Amino acid sequence: MQTIDRAMQVIKVLAESDTKKWFSITDLSKECNLPVSTMHRLLQSMIKHGLIQQDSNLKLYSMGYTWLEYGLQMYDTFDFVGLIRPEMEKLMHEVEESVYFSKPIGEEAIIVERIDCPHNPIRIYDQLGIRIPMNIGAANKVMLAHMNKEEALKIINELVPKEERESFLQLLNTIRHKGYGESHGEKTEGTASVAAPIFNHTNELIGALSIGYVIFNNTDEKQHLLIEKVIQSSLRISAKLGSKLKV
Repeated sequence: MQTIDRAMQVIKVLAESDTKKWFSITDLSKECNLPVSTMHRLLQSMIKHGLIQQDSNLKLYSMGYTWLEYGLQMYDTFDFVGLIRPEMEKLMHEVEESVYFSKPIGEEAIIVERIDCPHNPIRIYDQLGIRIPMNIGAANKVMLAHMNKEEALKIINELVPKEERESFLQLLNTIRHKGYGESHGEKTEGTASVAAPIFNHTNELIGALSIGYVIFNNTDEKQHLLIEKVIQSSLRISAKLGSKLKV
C-alpha cells in the first residue's frame, strides 16, 4: 500500500501543475518528501507500467500514456460518442457557447467533456479533468440538488460552513424544483453558467450538462434561451440513457 500511496503522490505532483509538465527527480523528491534513492526506484517501476515517461536526454519525468489509454476506455463506457456528445454538439451550435459535461467524484466534480463554439472568439477555458469542489458552480450545485440526499448532506457538511448550510440547502431546494442551476462569477470573475442534471436508466444522477459564458454581453433574452436549451438537452440525453424521470 505504501508504494501505491507514493506512486499516487508522484502522479498528483505531475498532474496538478499548471505551469510545469516535466520534473527532475530532485524536484519530485522534494515535492513528495522522499529520498532521491527511493524516488529513483519508484520512478523506474512506474516507467515499466507506463504510468510516467522519461525524457532520456534531459532526465526529466512527466505523465505516461497509460493514463490516456485508461481514460479513453472510461470515456467510451460513458456512451459519449453515440449518445451524449452529439447532444452536446447540437447544444453548442444552438447557443454558440462552450458546453460541458461534469461528473461527481466524492466531494469534487470532474469536467469530463468540453465542446467550444468555433464561432465565438470569447471562451471560458476550463481544462478537461479539472476538479472543482461540489459546492461551487451551477453544474455542481445542480448535481448536489438531485443526488441521493444522504450523500449530498455528507458533502455539504464537509464543504459548507455551518452558518451557511441552511441557506445553501434552501438554494439546492430551489434548484431541484426549477430543474436547473445558475452560477455567476463563483469560479472566474465576469463569467457565468447554467446547468441541468442528467440521469441514467435507473434514474440515478450521473452528471450535469452546463453552458459557460461571459456576463458582459449577455441579455435577459439570451439568459432565458440558455436555460431553456440546457434543460431540453439534458432531458434528451437522460431519455437516451433510459431515464423515465421528468426534471
